[in-house]
Amino acid sequence: MDAKTIWLYIVVMAGVTYLIRMLPLALLRKKLRSRFIKSFLFYVPYAVLAVMTVPAIFESTGSVFSAAVGFAAAVLLAYRGAALLPVALAACGVVFCTEWMMRLF
Repeated sequence: MDAKTIWLYIVVMAGVTYLIRMLPLALLRKKLRSRFIKSFLFYVPYAVLAVMTVPAIFESTGSVFSAAVGFAAAVLLAYRGAALLPVALAACGVVFCTEWMMRLF
């Protein structure tokens, strides 16, 4: 790939990113009154994060089983109210231990 193509891609990505952020500000001058739209816009970041994270969890290890065990541990700890860092560290530890135990048996 030559330098012109790379710069073209960078400029297009910058333009799209800017338009995505600018258009709602330019088009929506009034305060939103619809509870449905407010609720929809509130939950979009969480949905996008879940859609991007969950497949990566199951593809990141050598075994889907160890990924599922780590995911279950993370969900359980998060449900119980643990903070992000302990949940992430515990999930990594559970995956590591599961992979280690799978090699033994």
